Amino acid sequence: MRALLLERSVSREALCEVGHDNINIMYYAYILKLSDGSYYHGSSNNLKERYKCHENGDVDSTKNLRPIKLVFYAAFISKDKALEFEKYLKSSSGFAFRNKRLIDK
Repeated sequence: MRALLLERSVSREALCEVGHDNINIMYYAYILKLSDGSYYHGSSNNLKERYKCHENGDVDSTKNLRPIKLVFYAAFISKDKALEFEKYLKSSSGFAFRNKRLIDK
């Protein structure tokens, strides 16, 4: 599995100085490999819980395609950036980027 932190690092002190209250919340864009060989792209602010939902069959899009495997995730400081990256991964250029750079074949 590959993981990236795609935003520049910011110290806790710097975040506190500029008034960020929730400095521990991260947002994730992720890729799951499904049992039929296809990929599912998603985002969440709690990757472990979201993965459990997929594993337990609580997500309609993946419940009939288990078992699943987490093959990539990226952590973001902002929800908007995570959603933007998820949207990109679903585009044709995002598919090419995923296949060339993000997943092991």
